[in-house]
Amino acid sequence: MSTEGPTSSPTEPPSRRAMAIKTNQQQVLLYVVLTLLLSFATVWGGRALLHNSETLIFAVGASNSDEALFAAKLAAVLENNASRFRIKIVNNGDTAKALAQFDRRQADLAVLRTDARVPLRARTLAILEHDLVLLLGPGNKKIKSLAELKKKKVAVVAENESSLAFVRSILDIPDGPDAARIQMAPQGATLDKLLAPASGFGAVIAVVHASRAVRDKAYEQVAKRGGFTLNAIDEAKALARKFPGLSSETLTAGTLSDSPEIPDDDLDTIGLEWLLVAQSRMSASTAGDLARIIYENKPALGLDNGFATRIEPASVEKDAFVMAHQGAADYINDDTKSFMDKYSDLMYLGAGALSVIGSIFAGIYAKITRIAPEKASQLSTAILDIGERIEHAHSLDQLECLQDELESILRGAVIGLRDGTISTDGLDTFRLGYEFVRDEIGMRRDYLKRHASEADKTVHEPAPPQHDDSNVVVVKTAQSA
Repeated sequence: MSTEGPTSSPTEPPSRRAMAIKTNQQQVLLYVVLTLLLSFATVWGGRALLHNSETLIFAVGASNSDEALFAAKLAAVLENNASRFRIKIVNNGDTAKALAQFDRRQADLAVLRTDARVPLRARTLAILEHDLVLLLGPGNKKIKSLAELKKKKVAVVAENESSLAFVRSILDIPDGPDAARIQMAPQGATLDKLLAPASGFGAVIAVVHASRAVRDKAYEQVAKRGGFTLNAIDEAKALARKFPGLSSETLTAGTLSDSPEIPDDDLDTIGLEWLLVAQSRMSASTAGDLARIIYENKPALGLDNGFATRIEPASVEKDAFVMAHQGAADYINDDTKSFMDKYSDLMYLGAGALSVIGSIFAGIYAKITRIAPEKASQLSTAILDIGERIEHAHSLDQLECLQDELESILRGAVIGLRDGTISTDGLDTFRLGYEFVRDEIGMRRDYLKRHASEADKTVHEPAPPQHDDSNVVVVKTAQSA
């Protein structure tokens, strides 16, 4: 009777199971990484589409004008800050032509002074500069009112002819012979020459940038020679009401000169503003971002001659001469979007991409690449195979091998159910098969033990005595003899 038990490899199922687990885990990790990478790429691509480079056309006057130089500075700042905005500067003959181009919607940005004709669709992004109107009289002569100037020859010190028209308008001098008395100062004429008796001018009106006037030492030098008197414009508030683009300004003592102090006391005058304007159709996000960059980089945008060295936020008042752009107003009022509001679109895009891509990879994993778990019912075949071999087990050792094999299948099933490599499909069938084979092994064990005991009894019983017929015959023969 052979004592060799059925041979099987109890480590093979765990090895296959370990390989399946490892392979599935690697697939899950790979799909998670791919999902994250593709979602990030989708969000990055969406952000690139939403925030692609935007070119803004900036209409300016002559190439050497203040607004043209400012536009060049702004373009450099945007480039240095790696902004998505790019500035394309378009030069025109003068500021009026630049504003006409802006009014035709052929430009996104322009600079205007508040005495100019304001395009209907212009909205303010920032106040770049203030112009002051300085009323200067020769020597110690005071000018009590603007009405006095109608009878005097007045020199206008300014950068362009638009200031001459502005002065004539505030003096209420119509075109005609009287208008000739208000004329532009000769090219290169200094202040002391204009105020000298030989010049023939009874007054000088200077329309200058406030930032430039503060740094101009010419006023101090002429004042030390007693060359002029700075006069107040008492009609400042009335003029501001009459001309909406005008503002009432106050020159504090010592604004133009510390020694001698000019003015020697706070003085009323009038002023104008230089505004950076954008089209009303410009998106709020674009206008807000542009305004933020301008406000945060004010020192870098100022010109050497003083223009735009004191950039101010746009006026958000409803009665402002030129309304602030909504994007700039939101930034000024700190009504800009929160982090969640600002990036909610990208977050929704990311969540959607993550969901869709994750679902696709989950479907691929579940239906195609995943090593599917073995059904519990499939293990019943191996159990029944053990049951068929029970009747061929003629020793307890062989039976113990079958018992070990059965327990190995049960242990593997329990572990597989835990780690997911075996499904619960047919679990009842597996349990019935296991219990049936286990009971058969028990009955076979009892049978083998019982027959083994009977065999042992047969071996140990004493043999009955036997008579030797040959010896008996011999005895009888001897007696006979």
